[in-house]
Amino acid sequence: MMDVTQPRNAGMGNASLEGHEQTLDLTRGIAAYVNNPLVTGLARVIAKHPQADLANAFNHKQVACKMWARDRLFETLGGRFKRIWVLGGWYGILPAMLFNDARFDIAAIDSIDIDAEVTPVARTLNRDAGDRFQALTADMYALDYAAGEADLIVNTSCEHIADLPAWLALLPRGTNVLLQSNDYFSEPTHINCVASLSAFEEMAALREVRFSGELPTKNYTRFMLIGTV
Repeated sequence: MMDVTQPRNAGMGNASLEGHEQTLDLTRGIAAYVNNPLVTGLARVIAKHPQADLANAFNHKQVACKMWARDRLFETLGGRFKRIWVLGGWYGILPAMLFNDARFDIAAIDSIDIDAEVTPVARTLNRDAGDRFQALTADMYALDYAAGEADLIVNTSCEHIADLPAWLALLPRGTNVLLQSNDYFSEPTHINCVASLSAFEEMAALREVRFSGELPTKNYTRFMLIGTV
């Protein structure tokens, strides 16, 4: 157990600590300059959760994919929602983007992930949303989707779901969904990639498809569907 008298970053080496403090100072400076709640939240995360893998969670490809989801969501379903569930929510970056976008009027967003370690990070990032945001630790297969009364279910990690149709069958008929997958077969944790957008459409078998598109990146293509089950 760590000695409670040690400073928060005591486990870091000198070089690592210096890099962390420089990153924190830079992010705080950018937050002050742009006066943006999302950037301010990122600075809070860096300060409070130095081990969080923000370099991966907020890299340019992750940001581009989430911005694409946000923009096509607005164009397809509009910006007014009572409750959104984001499954595999990780650090809650997509909810933060949605809360930070003036086009959206969202009463509540729940970020749900099976990894308990991401929950406090997501809460720190979305602190300014107050009780409009919840970060929950749960298995997506064990959720009561009917009782949750979400008017949109978001899952941007369908490549991690072994049986996508079986999971979609748990959702009440008529539920709005935003789904993303990819063709990044070489990533070991991707257990159910799809080779094309048409293959994703066939696998999901949505009752209604309102949007279907793809976003090429350097190493893979991201596929997205918006519609109803």
